[in-house]
Amino acid sequence: MTFNDIFKSSFLDRFNAVPMLDAVLALVLACILGLFILLIYKRTYTGVMYSASFGVCLVAITLITTLVILAVSSNVLLSLGMVGALSIVRFRTPVKEPLDIVYLFWCIGTGIVLAAGLIVLAVLGCVFIGLVMLVLSSKKDREQPYMLVVRCHDDDSEQRAASAVEAAVRASALKAKTVTDAGTELTYEVRLRDGASDFVGALCSLEGVEHAALVSYNGDYQG
Repeated sequence: MTFNDIFKSSFLDRFNAVPMLDAVLALVLACILGLFILLIYKRTYTGVMYSASFGVCLVAITLITTLVILAVSSNVLLSLGMVGALSIVRFRTPVKEPLDIVYLFWCIGTGIVLAAGLIVLAVLGCVFIGLVMLVLSSKKDREQPYMLVVRCHDDDSEQRAASAVEAAVRASALKAKTVTDAGTELTYEVRLRDGASDFVGALCSLEGVEHAALVSYNGDYQG
């Protein structure tokens, strides 16, 4: 062992494992693509309250994934250690909207592809997925479903109400039926014709129909 071997640092030997230009280019592109994903998320968001912190997470996850994959690709031993370190990570925050999981996976996938050096694939994939998300979200907005709640006194009024609903809307499906001593409550999922909701008043005027209400919802029926 020589004098130089004593003071030799393996840490300094790996200083240039990832070229600086490659790292900067990958991180800049990851930031741009992360902002693009955030823009698509804002345009397709259909909830009531937008979470700004989740939008920041989308950009941050893209950057962090790119950084980790750049480090892993430069050292095989580091990649094995990284797998062991990540295996103990547990996420406790529940994701209530299934579409949010898609965006998280989109950010992770973009970071992996970008750090692997497949820049064209990462850019084209992001643009294509973004266009698909915009098209699907616009189609969902045009076909917004409604819940129609009808209260009837007896079986005859129930039949009249069902016939009136079927004739007035573009599509309908009975989701729930509750029978009590006071009467019957019907819950329909309906698709309106050109957004026309004036049939609700005519439905209330039917003999034996006590009440009718049309409620907008996001299409996720619980029950």
